[in-house]
Amino acid sequence: MKLWRRTSESRPLPPPLPAEALPWLLAAALFTVAPHFLYQPGWLTALAGLVFAWRGWLVWKRLPLPPRWLLTLLVTAGVAAIALEYRTLFGRDAGVGLLVLFQGLKLMELKARRDGVVALMLGYFLLLTHYFHSQSIATGLWMFLALLTVTAALLRLHGDGPARPAASLRRAGLLLLQAVPFMLVFYLLFPRISAPLWGLPRDAHAGLTGLSDTMAPGSLSELIQNGAIAFRVEFAGPVPPRQALYWRGPVLVRYDGSRWHPRPADDLRPPSIEARGPEIAYTLTLEPHNQRWLLPLDSPRAGPPESVLTQDRQLLAKQKVIARGRYAFRSVLDYRHNGVEQPDVLARSLELPPRRNPRSLALAARWRAEDPRPERLVQKALAFFRQEPFYYTLRPPYLGREAMDEFLFDTRRGFCEHYASAFVVLMRAAGVPARVVTGYQGGEVNPVDGYLTVRQSDAHAWAEVWLAGEGWRRVDPTAAISPARVESGIAAALPDAEGLPLMLRMDVDWLVQWRNRWEAVNNAWNQWVLGYNPERQRQLLSRLGLPDTDWRTLAAALAGSTGLLLLALLLWSLGRRPRLAPEVRLWQRFCRRAARGRPALLIQPWEGPMAYAARLAQAAPPLTELAAEAAGLYAALRYGPPLPPSQRRQLQQGLAACIRRLPSRRLS
Repeated sequence: MKLWRRTSESRPLPPPLPAEALPWLLAAALFTVAPHFLYQPGWLTALAGLVFAWRGWLVWKRLPLPPRWLLTLLVTAGVAAIALEYRTLFGRDAGVGLLVLFQGLKLMELKARRDGVVALMLGYFLLLTHYFHSQSIATGLWMFLALLTVTAALLRLHGDGPARPAASLRRAGLLLLQAVPFMLVFYLLFPRISAPLWGLPRDAHAGLTGLSDTMAPGSLSELIQNGAIAFRVEFAGPVPPRQALYWRGPVLVRYDGSRWHPRPADDLRPPSIEARGPEIAYTLTLEPHNQRWLLPLDSPRAGPPESVLTQDRQLLAKQKVIARGRYAFRSVLDYRHNGVEQPDVLARSLELPPRRNPRSLALAARWRAEDPRPERLVQKALAFFRQEPFYYTLRPPYLGREAMDEFLFDTRRGFCEHYASAFVVLMRAAGVPARVVTGYQGGEVNPVDGYLTVRQSDAHAWAEVWLAGEGWRRVDPTAAISPARVESGIAAALPDAEGLPLMLRMDVDWLVQWRNRWEAVNNAWNQWVLGYNPERQRQLLSRLGLPDTDWRTLAAALAGSTGLLLLALLLWSLGRRPRLAPEVRLWQRFCRRAARGRPALLIQPWEGPMAYAARLAQAAPPLTELAAEAAGLYAALRYGPPLPPSQRRQLQQGLAACIRRLPSRRLS
């Protein structure tokens, strides 16, 4: 027992936390946690903010840290609350929530230097999680500032950095600047893969915005209120007219009376597309939406190798689009699709739920009795929409069980999904095969970079009818109600731009120009930084003389480039010599000349000028006065009060004269 007590008492205590490092640790923790407040639950954001304020108050009042039992209680309660919030402790959101909680509570037990190191290492790791939610330029700039702050805090924690904040940040910046060449080499040469380096949890792609594979009244009008960018398009030639820009997404065939659903997933028969006009080549940069649709310009003729063109002209990726990607397409605007259609496809395109919407069925039956020709039935339906008092609005009233009857004969207020759905129901009731297509319509050319920008607010729904000998023809009933929607965009079609995002309602020129420039910069960031994929890496390496690259070639190039950088850094470090003040160089020369090959008389690193002059006088009495004079001049220059430049030069000249007065031969 005594042996154990003696051992524990003799164990050295860990180095204490430097007082000047504590503000830096608080700032570093705040910088690494703050962006997550936008995505965490309100209670967790409030808890983290309360912990930060509590820790700052303790520092300000110089109060002791809370007891360990209280911290244990807070950790247990926080972990339990996160488990209740997310129904798990694993996954992206729950994992980030735990890191935010731990980072805040770690500040409550900062006693030793190693506690500060743990907090900073946790901060470095938290920086990586910022890209889970956003990979924008603003996120990158914030991460750089946070990285600079955490590195400066690490310097202050170990006491080897300057005391002034600006000097600490400057030194941290120099350290990070030295890492930039290695960062560039790894960015350019490290093998690019389409998936993350580690398996992301199932909720890693939750919250992505985009079209759904079903449609009901109100579903698209909610998406329209989102001004986020859906994709950007770069055309090889002129941009087609706006009214011709229909970006094809899900095709919806089955109707249950309230919601539209897609075709059977096992229908993989290739379509028959006869081009009646020139092909249009373009490249589409698609934002992640966690679905397989690639959203080409209608009608697609060719897509990327990893895509599949379905029987109803949907272009699908083999995997869900969970990362931004660039896809090359060729489309035609004038075409004929499936002039001869399969009977089962036509049968599915005539199905309606039984005993639903009787007034709509009666109206279609009356039209058919008057003229059964499909072309005439299409024109009757469009004329009905134009002539009756229908309104185009983002805020339609709620529809009940007989949704189409209520819309066509009672409310007559709706958005594009209402008109497309009602038109298809009328066509099917009249015996014309029809279906709903959702996607996007239009887009806006950014004059800064020439890209066509398509937003979520450009989401649209239209109809297709099948006519014998002609195939599937696009019919947009929304154009009959509000031509401005197709010709000028959603903002021009709605009264006072109701419900649209602020960025789409701006009509101030300088604000629009600012938005265009900012989006062009973001697009360049997406194309050349975030969009540096395996294909672009192969193109770069081909231009550098490495046309056939695999992981072995990349590994060799990476190792060679890193080795060359390390060698260059080593030579630069060895070649650097400290720049000594003139008086230091003169004093060192005096000491060497006075020793005259006698090692015992060489000045020691710890020896001051007066002590050395005294020792030199004992060993060589003839040098007593000269050594005292030289030591006095050097002490005045090195340790005395600041002197005017002229007086400093005079003292330096005196020290040089002392060197010349030394005997040219060794004294015995």
